[in-house]
Amino acid sequence: MSGQKRDLIIESLIADFHGFFSETSGERLQLGFTHDVGELSSATDEEHQETIKVGQSLLARMQKFPTTGLSFDQSLDLELAILHLENYLFLGTHTYNGRPLHRVLPDAADTAHGFFVLLTNDPRPANERFDDITSRLSGLPKYLSGLLQMLDTPVQRWVDIEVEAITHLPLLLDGIKTEAEKNDYKGLSRLERASTKAKQAVTDYITQLRKMRTTSTFFLGIEQAKEQVRVRGIDLSFEEMQAIARDYLEETSRQLEDLCHKLVDKYSLPKETTVDELHHFLNKKYAVPLEKILTTYHQEQEKIIEFITALDLFQIPPQQEMSIIQTPKFFEPIIPAGAIDVPLPFRERKKSFVYLTLGPKVVDEHTRLKIPVMMIHEGIPGHHLHYTSAFGNPSTVRKHWGEAMDLAEGWTTMLEEYMLDQAYMDEGRLGDLTDEARFCGKIELRRLGARVAIDLYFMTGEKDYLDVGLDIDFSSKNPFVNAGKLLQKATGFTPQRIRSELNFYSQTAGYPLSYLIGNRLVWKLKDDFAAAHKGELSDLDLDRKFHQAYLHAGCMPLKYLRRVFEHQGYLPKK
Repeated sequence: MSGQKRDLIIESLIADFHGFFSETSGERLQLGFTHDVGELSSATDEEHQETIKVGQSLLARMQKFPTTGLSFDQSLDLELAILHLENYLFLGTHTYNGRPLHRVLPDAADTAHGFFVLLTNDPRPANERFDDITSRLSGLPKYLSGLLQMLDTPVQRWVDIEVEAITHLPLLLDGIKTEAEKNDYKGLSRLERASTKAKQAVTDYITQLRKMRTTSTFFLGIEQAKEQVRVRGIDLSFEEMQAIARDYLEETSRQLEDLCHKLVDKYSLPKETTVDELHHFLNKKYAVPLEKILTTYHQEQEKIIEFITALDLFQIPPQQEMSIIQTPKFFEPIIPAGAIDVPLPFRERKKSFVYLTLGPKVVDEHTRLKIPVMMIHEGIPGHHLHYTSAFGNPSTVRKHWGEAMDLAEGWTTMLEEYMLDQAYMDEGRLGDLTDEARFCGKIELRRLGARVAIDLYFMTGEKDYLDVGLDIDFSSKNPFVNAGKLLQKATGFTPQRIRSELNFYSQTAGYPLSYLIGNRLVWKLKDDFAAAHKGELSDLDLDRKFHQAYLHAGCMPLKYLRRVFEHQGYLPKK
């Protein structure tokens, strides 16, 4: 095969790959396209099966394509495309209690996100956006009816999450109407009629959903769980990950005890003060009034940008924007404290939304010690900077790999520690608060070890994976009770936060464990990078070079990023 013909075929395969993953209105919207995004429809079982067949055919074509003669990037993108397809096909075919996911997971609340994107993150004129919103609203009753017909013995916890979330959809619809009025939308009366019908459809949907027979069981089983982890690009065995979690929790506990002794002396507290008591003391001492939390986050992001700019630690692309807002009500059931809507991959201007779940019961999540770490994680230099930079990579395939969570969460959790190592909290604003921030950060990071154990347990149903060195009774038949005990013991989180955390874990199999596994893999990559170039550059120059390479390689699981580093000469090839 000639080089020209080979290049044409690989380009055609990638084009088909892109077309497959941008076929529906919802997919186009989430990718950042603005054409043909006004439809809201659910697939029938027959249509679902047909899509799976098309995906399997494309996968077979890609797997058969000879890689001889391909460039490094072509070969890597082909491999990433194959894994992404395998991940999609697994999600479309794996079963819970013998039923596919779309029959046991009610997810109508996800439609709210589409309305939110059209309302807040679409560059088109207002009339065009509101036309698509109105069209989607008009289709909502039929969409909800279709989902109800598809459901068969859904998981009770997921029903509870769905009801809690979609109950708030009418509030969003009221907000849409208000914005339409402000923009003098010509189709306002049509939007109002569609909104009224949509609200009634939501009420009817909740009523019918609550009448359904449900199950409390949602385990994948060991073999499906292994495949779930594989198609996420993680090669470690479950036993290896459990051991990493156990070691991490033990190490973090030792670090917390050492920090506790230092801070007890610093604040002249009783010698017998425990870690939890010290945490409570610091939460109160550095509390931020509820009404000032959002403002404080905005101010903190500006300070972080000033700090990293002065040291030239990270390059910030010009075409980026970030909004920091209170978590919309329909997201609260699965966002315990904070989260981010990352930039849309194919949108030229990269815009993120940082969500903060606020209220009297969660003010301890947003103190002067925790706000900086949250902003480092979610904003710049965390998720916002990473995705803004990674989606700037020209590879089409890598723009579709935004769910490489070991890459994304490994980066952000590494930064939480790295920025403290760079003395960010020793800027003289409130004195040197590095130890205090590190102490609170370590308490927060204990959730990473618990997440590995709970993720493995929720996927397999095997209680043995909850054994990560903590003395806990896991005799309950309710998996959420057992998981909640572990999370509370490891972190001391409030009941409200534990509930939201477990909601999130239960619906995102293989994602929660990515935080700690990614963290360990990123630090290993960074250490290996530094060792390979020891003596060539200063420590800060090494960091700058590492950050640049990491941020601009595009999205992919970390095992593939290591190969990119090897190809670029940053690491010795194996």
